[in-house]
Amino acid sequence: MTSSPLPRILRRRGEPEHPTFLELFFDLVYIFMLSRISAGLADDLTVPGVTTAAILLAAAWWVWVLTAWLTDLFNPRLPIIQATVLVVMFGALLMAIAVPHASDDYAWLFVAAYFAIHVARDVVLIPGTRVNPAIQARSIRVFFWFGVTAAPWVAGAFVDGTARLVLWGLAVAVDLGSARIGWPTPRLGRTDLASQIFTGSHLSERHREIYIVAVGELILSVGTGLAASDFEAARVAASAVAFAAGVLLFQLYFHRVRQLLAPRTVTSVERVRPGTAASYSHLTMVGGVLLVSTGVSLVIERPLGATPVAWLLVLLGGPALFLLGSCLFDAVVTGRPLWSRALGVVLLAALAPAAAPLPPLAVLLLANVVLLVILVGETAAPRSRMVRVPTG
Repeated sequence: MTSSPLPRILRRRGEPEHPTFLELFFDLVYIFMLSRISAGLADDLTVPGVTTAAILLAAAWWVWVLTAWLTDLFNPRLPIIQATVLVVMFGALLMAIAVPHASDDYAWLFVAAYFAIHVARDVVLIPGTRVNPAIQARSIRVFFWFGVTAAPWVAGAFVDGTARLVLWGLAVAVDLGSARIGWPTPRLGRTDLASQIFTGSHLSERHREIYIVAVGELILSVGTGLAASDFEAARVAASAVAFAAGVLLFQLYFHRVRQLLAPRTVTSVERVRPGTAASYSHLTMVGGVLLVSTGVSLVIERPLGATPVAWLLVLLGGPALFLLGSCLFDAVVTGRPLWSRALGVVLLAALAPAAAPLPPLAVLLLANVVLLVILVGETAAPRSRMVRVPTG
């Protein structure tokens, strides 16, 4: 029995797996996207505001993930794939434009752009893989589940308040959750995510790149705040502490990545453990960096005085969410969490009552100290004790 021919648009074994310049170009729109979400969150630190930001981030992340998988599975050097990436990029730009008003006047634009992205991608992939039914079925499954979530997305655009949050929250949860279980579809079954449908090294690099974009957005917040500070001493000090937070988040991520993602580890682990889990852990880390960026904007604007409870939760919750995401990522790659970072989450939570009377700048500095202690401790720990990666 012979296997079906490999569609021309698929990436073939032996082809370079590193991201293309077009993929790096695509990521640029996410600096704008993340900055819009962060700015909107800083303006509305209420439960509905935080929920809205989380939903918008998850939807934007889902677009990014599907694009990363697109260029992982299909040949990113073909003009048709490149054109698809550019169309998705423009759609993501429209989504980002709609972000500040996605909970009111521009809800329709956010949903329309989100729809257009999915349709444009699947219009290319489903016909393009018709010579191989097994591969074509993957794209059909994704499109089927997009159809399932279309109703709550569209309905949410025509209602307000809590109803919109519930509908959109349900839609984005199904979008991400259906991928985790292989998009089970009537008559087509589900995609076996344990099979080698992901290229380990390519997706690993794409995850690193989007994390750098998130940290870059944080640095953008620092620069914007400093530029508007009139160089007041307290605000300059806040900018310096905020910049240090960005450096610590960068170092903590890449210190661990250098240990975990050696070429041997990428090939043997990320192909065995599906790319979905790594993507979700990176979403958590990016969400943490986004919260830090939001806190940075607030602290540079007003470094002294009383710290509102919402500010306290953002300033300590951002680093805690990043550490939680890195624990999840460690669990994906090594099979167990990194306990130094789990303890960091507990420590940040325990420090919250003591930090409440402090001014915002001091709270930000305290969070930095916790991150620095973790980094120093992990750097000093013997590598043989820190990394034991299974190969199967």
